[in-house]
Amino acid sequence: MGTMLILILVCFLIGNAYIFIRALQTIKRAHWSVKVLFGIIYWILALQLFIVMALRHSNLPEFLPKTMFGIGTTWMVFVLYMTLALLCVDIIKRLFLRKLQHSFFIGLGITAVILTGGYINNLTPRVENIDIKLDKPLKGTTTIVAVSDLHLGYGTGKEKLKKFVQMINEQKPDLIIIGGDLIDNSLIPLYNERMDEELRELKAPMGIYMAPGNHEYISGIDESYCFLERTPIKMFADSIITLSNGLQLILRDDKHKFREGKNTASLEHLMAKVDKERASFLVEHQPIQLSQIDEEQIDIVFCGHTHHGQIWPGNIVTDIIFEQSHGYRKWNHSHIVVSSGLSLWGPPIRIGTKSDMIVFKVSGKE
Repeated sequence: MGTMLILILVCFLIGNAYIFIRALQTIKRAHWSVKVLFGIIYWILALQLFIVMALRHSNLPEFLPKTMFGIGTTWMVFVLYMTLALLCVDIIKRLFLRKLQHSFFIGLGITAVILTGGYINNLTPRVENIDIKLDKPLKGTTTIVAVSDLHLGYGTGKEKLKKFVQMINEQKPDLIIIGGDLIDNSLIPLYNERMDEELRELKAPMGIYMAPGNHEYISGIDESYCFLERTPIKMFADSIITLSNGLQLILRDDKHKFREGKNTASLEHLMAKVDKERASFLVEHQPIQLSQIDEEQIDIVFCGHTHHGQIWPGNIVTDIIFEQSHGYRKWNHSHIVVSSGLSLWGPPIRIGTKSDMIVFKVSGKE
């Protein structure tokens, strides 16, 4: 993962340099002071995300980090598509339309259209209904709403959270499951906007349970537990809870804990405590070791983390990295669902992917 981040950073800097050089070529007749001013503004915009990430635990005026985060993350998407647009326009110009003028502005226009479409696409998460009939004892039919990757913080604020809570409650769930990354990079905006007020509006008679994600560790796992105590959400790691309908809920810790040098319970260790004659539901943030999970004969599995890449061609990358990067799939035994995330990380833009909320209708033998 560290190598991937370094590669992304290098590509981001190369893309910025390419766009910057092309922009300077476009304004080559301008006065030198205009070019200097443009350069200063350009690189401030380009470095916004790094600045706000470095200051994410600082108690700055709320509007400042929120604005910087929005600009910085949107700039990453802008650089990706502006670089691709300019390369395409340059190739077309060189091969077919040698007299084509204003290629920089054509690329800018194409990028603006793509980003606008991605913003519109992000406004309406998809509700996925999945009916599962198990050949194991289970009382009645249970409606389970499962969501992941809300990333509450500077990107997803209280107003957006309010809409998500309404979406969830409209399903009249018996049980709510959160597959990690409820919190983004810092708890400061959650406290400042009193997001616990909205989370307390979630309603589910059988409870609201959550497994930690890597961003709960990035935000501070102890601080995350402390914040959740203000809400009805119960976060458990490497735990098994038997619910009133007989469903065994298995909540696994995130692999980020292992990266910090701390051990997590193995799947075999947890499954030794599970009655395989009764229905089981595993919640784990990252969809890894799915073949092993299937071999353990866990009935239903819910994961998140991937966002299905969020921005094309990221979805192609996640399809290569993960055995199952999004959606529903029936394995040999397990019904496995990987959510693309109810919200997203960074800019409010999805291109080639879709936000989702999963609604399970689970029944078994009476």
